[in-house]
Amino acid sequence: MKNAIYKAIAVMAMVAVVSACSNNNDEVITGTGKLGVEFDNAFGSNDLILTSQANTTSQGEVLKISNVKYIISNIVLTKDDGTTLTYPKSSSYFIVDEATVASHEIELENIPAGNYTKIKFGIGVDKAQWELGATGQGDFLAAAQAAGMMWSWSAGYKFVAFEGTFTSSTVTADTSFMVHTGQTGTDYNYTEVTLDLPTNAMVRTTITPDIHIIANVAKIIDGTNKIKLSDNNMGGMGAMIMGGSQLPLITANLNGMFSVAHVHND
Repeated sequence: MKNAIYKAIAVMAMVAVVSACSNNNDEVITGTGKLGVEFDNAFGSNDLILTSQANTTSQGEVLKISNVKYIISNIVLTKDDGTTLTYPKSSSYFIVDEATVASHEIELENIPAGNYTKIKFGIGVDKAQWELGATGQGDFLAAAQAAGMMWSWSAGYKFVAFEGTFTSSTVTADTSFMVHTGQTGTDYNYTEVTLDLPTNAMVRTTITPDIHIIANVAKIIDGTNKIKLSDNNMGGMGAMIMGGSQLPLITANLNGMFSVAHVHND
């Protein structure tokens, strides 16, 4: 009798497991939801602290960073079935400013429910958008001007602004530096970054995932291409990198600046 009872219990447990798996696999995913994308700036393995923190590059230069801003644009999400969602271009331009905490989190709305495996985004404003002229920029032009992310309309947007002071073995007093990327001559210096997600971002009507991205700002000048501020110190008046042959090298570094720490699905 006991054996019969045990067998009955085992069969019921197996049915429950199979039923649960079947229900999970047969989940009907419909509707739309929201998705958060958080940009967390760091220098190497350390969280970035403006002004007071001493940050040492692989070239032995010590930086105190006072300003980090960059433009995130043209977000594209990839689902687990390989299909992609391009976020509406008119709403796809954002400025991440280390000094403004609210700017670190981008909230994307009306995202079709699904399981997302990749995110792609631009650093800067794409040339096609800029060529629409001042009247074609919508509200973003005023936002960029207010944030100091334009040189002028004719010169265009600053894609990245990286500023502070530095010292080195040859520059012993705190000396200012400014690194700005954007259009210079025939080089437009816009680039795109694609990141795989370590776990799926499960957008649902009842779940708003958050993709936590680390932006290692050291990579701006200390990535695959090594840029020494000391070599750009203008007669001791400060290092200014805003054009010339080094900007394409810095733009190439930006592809290694971003990584996904984790995805929250709650």
